[in-house]
Amino acid sequence: MKLPENLIQKLVVRKQNNALRQLPYTSVSIDFTSNDYIGFSNSVAIFNKTHQYLLDTNCAKNGATGSRLISGNHSLYKITETFIAQFHESESALIFNSGYDANVGFFSAVPQRNDVILYDELSHASIRDGILMSNAKSYKFNHNDFEDLERLILKHQNIAIPSGDKEKKTVLNTIYIVTESVFSMDGDCPNLEELVVLSEKYNCYLVIDEAHALGVFGEKGEGLVQFLGLHNRVFARVMTFGKGLGCHGAAVLGSEELKEYLVNFARSFIYTTGLSPHSVATIFIAYQQLEIEKETIEKLRQNIVYFNQQKKLLGLQPMFVRSKSAIQSAIIPGNENVKEVAKKMLDKGFDVKAIVSPTVPEGQERLRFCIHSYNTYEEISEVLLLLSNVVY
Repeated sequence: MKLPENLIQKLVVRKQNNALRQLPYTSVSIDFTSNDYIGFSNSVAIFNKTHQYLLDTNCAKNGATGSRLISGNHSLYKITETFIAQFHESESALIFNSGYDANVGFFSAVPQRNDVILYDELSHASIRDGILMSNAKSYKFNHNDFEDLERLILKHQNIAIPSGDKEKKTVLNTIYIVTESVFSMDGDCPNLEELVVLSEKYNCYLVIDEAHALGVFGEKGEGLVQFLGLHNRVFARVMTFGKGLGCHGAAVLGSEELKEYLVNFARSFIYTTGLSPHSVATIFIAYQQLEIEKETIEKLRQNIVYFNQQKKLLGLQPMFVRSKSAIQSAIIPGNENVKEVAKKMLDKGFDVKAIVSPTVPEGQERLRFCIHSYNTYEEISEVLLLLSNVVY
């Protein structure tokens, strides 16, 4: 059947704005696009260890066979969740099928009616989608602006509820503060120490998405919150495995009570088939590999430092969003402009992703460089020199 006319018109508008999304072909060019920051997705060691582990544990199964609450809670889940919790110094870990599922499940289930969610305006779509499914009230604060956040806390911390005939009493709201330790499009980081102090000052529940920090920050890639020693002062962390760990899935870290609550009320957890034993075993082995890949993580850090040094040396720093993470974004306004620059880079053998509106706000289109441990200094120098020649 033909697509309904109103949907066709939406596609027409996307094409007119040069913003139509299309599935790309696998690139053989030099990788400055993928989220595979420390190369785990291509690790032969992880692949072979996972295969052997499944054989050794007599777990040669292709699927979970059902949701985790029915038949899909195979033994590898408990082993892996216990290891993840210990690795991250958390009471518990609950594995979800993806980072999207984890955020949608958490935010649709945990904040209740009359609760308030205050979220950074640049929070990931999965966070915002979960918030939209919640019964709580939600308000965004300016990006990494904690003065604006405090203003919203003061505005919404009290609520009047009926306590009798025509009488109301004032009670304190439950407030959830939501941010990311590394923002996926800008690559910048909030001042987490300041944020923790602010959340404690007003007894708020702080939730931090660490998708782009796992494998990048910390001596063993444990993430920014734990690296800063703040993990015991945060209500929940969301760890996503499709970036630094190079596999798939996610986990919500928090108290045992939070885990129990999510098992009972997070619909994206309850009503879906579990991950296969192979997928969970890959997560388990990848976490073990983090503990022995410290040189790889250090090489990534060195590459990030070198990238920042080179962009400054070439006079490119003003066009980049300030970042010390593996994500480095050069602002090139206009969908057509940034796509043209990305094409010129690809023609020279460098795969750098153009991020266009509406994924980012109009006028904030960008080239998004992802730095990896396996990128060489020569590749970094060449790609930045090419960018300089193209834009200047």
